[in-house]
Amino acid sequence: MLPVVYQDQYLAVIDKPSGLLVHRSRLASGASQFAMQMLRDQLGQHVYPVHRLDRPTSGLLVFALDSETARLVNQQWAEQTVEKTYHAVVRGYIDDQGLIDYPLKEELDKIADKNAREDKEAQQAITEYRCLERVELPFKVSKKHDTTRYSLVELKPKTGRKHQLRRHMSHIRHPIIGDSRHGEGRHNRFFQDQFDSHRLLLAATNIRFQHPHTDELLDLSVELPDELMRAFRARSLE
Repeated sequence: MLPVVYQDQYLAVIDKPSGLLVHRSRLASGASQFAMQMLRDQLGQHVYPVHRLDRPTSGLLVFALDSETARLVNQQWAEQTVEKTYHAVVRGYIDDQGLIDYPLKEELDKIADKNAREDKEAQQAITEYRCLERVELPFKVSKKHDTTRYSLVELKPKTGRKHQLRRHMSHIRHPIIGDSRHGEGRHNRFFQDQFDSHRLLLAATNIRFQHPHTDELLDLSVELPDELMRAFRARSLE
């Protein structure tokens, strides 16, 4: 059963587990479970995803329960009026806060995007970040340092580019732990071995948008996954 955070006659919002695809994809032909089909069976009715989360990202995922509601909510996403907050664990001590304004070229997949143009210009991409906690651990992960440092960050994307948060954090040299594409393998392996963490440490934790029929401001949150906090519960160096 998928955890349902909010539901009425128009909308259902779930807390998607890491590793679960939103819907069927040619990129993961071996997958057998999908959030869209699972929620449809769980509620006994059709559901319409209005946005996406990457497969390894966990957290809040919004579905409409009819096509008109889907259209109205999609319009809010297109107009960028939806406020989204994520939490992530990144390598190193990040600044207290900052703004990343770094255009991103669309990442194309050889299968899904085989007919897409490859000469498109980079699109504007903006992310706000704020450091919430830091930890220094007595483990030698890199050859240069006898200890290793990590930060828990709050991320607020102001645009919605593919893999934006993962690419932006990698751009400022603070890659998200568990990111096999844009991260660092030695830190990913350290979290696997030391903290039994086998996922991308990125979660969609809060979403704010206007209900398309009642005009109520929906402000929905989920707790941080346990995996994101394990390193910060460990003993830090004085």
